[in-house]
Amino acid sequence: MINLKPKILQALESNQALVSLLGGKRIYQLVAPKPDEFPRVVFYEIDNKDGKFADDEAISSDIKIQVSVFSKGSTSAIAQEVDRTMKSLGFSRYASTDLYEEDTKVFHKPMRYKTSVMIEEE
Repeated sequence: MINLKPKILQALESNQALVSLLGGKRIYQLVAPKPDEFPRVVFYEIDNKDGKFADDEAISSDIKIQVSVFSKGSTSAIAQEVDRTMKSLGFSRYASTDLYEEDTKVFHKPMRYKTSVMIEEE
């Protein structure tokens, strides 16, 4: 199994345009420490499974990641920077939607990405 989460976090935090839009490095894995901090980005691994096989051994991992943008206003500019960063890492976006969470009055844009990585590329 290949763990790309540290690489994703580093790439998102290195995107200065994204950090500027967020008002700081408000990029978290799985859970944001301050639930009332907006805007912010939260990401997590949806799936990480063996991909291709050779001689009965996995030679690649198929990885799916969800990156969510949470904001009190528009999510568009932040989402574009997230998308640019994820694509630079070799991910392709396969799903995206616009949501509004009535209970918290927050706009939420979940974006799902996938990639396949050869194990020796790790």
